[in-house]
Amino acid sequence: MPRKAQTESVSDLNAAPGGAAAVDRALSLLSAFQPGDEALSLAQFAERTQLYKSTVLRLLASLEHARLIRRQDDGRYALGMEIARLHGLYTASQSLDRIVLPVLRALVAATGESAAYHVRQPQGDSWVRLCQFRIDSPHVVRDHVRAGDLLPNDRGAGARVLIAFGPQDELPRGAKERELYDTIRAQGWCALVGDRTAELAGISAPVFHADGSLAAAVTLTMPTHRYDERYIEPVRAAAKELGGQV
Repeated sequence: MPRKAQTESVSDLNAAPGGAAAVDRALSLLSAFQPGDEALSLAQFAERTQLYKSTVLRLLASLEHARLIRRQDDGRYALGMEIARLHGLYTASQSLDRIVLPVLRALVAATGESAAYHVRQPQGDSWVRLCQFRIDSPHVVRDHVRAGDLLPNDRGAGARVLIAFGPQDELPRGAKERELYDTIRAQGWCALVGDRTAELAGISAPVFHADGSLAAAVTLTMPTHRYDERYIEPVRAAAKELGGQV
């Protein structure tokens, strides 16, 4: 049988009524980080949570699998990329939602298709496309991306816009792809059929901060059989309306 701890752990002292003890313990590891901490050792986790090192190791394995914790080369543990993704969603929900969601709702009302707000989300040495906000089409047949989903950074109209108006040193060097991105930059929008997946079409336009830097991409998606070039202007208008507000 496991040994009984001589002192109660932090999670035991602050257990959630009706909650799961294992979850409380795992969350206590995340709460162990303090201002100024870049990474913590196994001993530091054990000291701050009053959990056995063997228990800490098992919990860290689960947190690492969920990308909430990242093990460094020196054996210490730092916060993982999932924390950054959740922070972005939380920040957005507290501020940008009041700006972005009404514009997306109006775009869906005008077109009948799904509208999203995509941003570049750092991931390691590269980035992924984060669907930060999303309003679904009223049609039964549509794509089923949700706010918070991570999408490819090299396919789809939204990704192409984030590349075209992003850092110029990241542009592909191939002549055919450079021609595509030059065209997107020149016309100020991207419309593609079957780029991310054969069944979908997308129209996207860039949203800029007040200083002219890229903030996001407003993207309208639909099944290929409902693609309509007339939707390009409403997408551009939505992106322009958001410009400078975000």
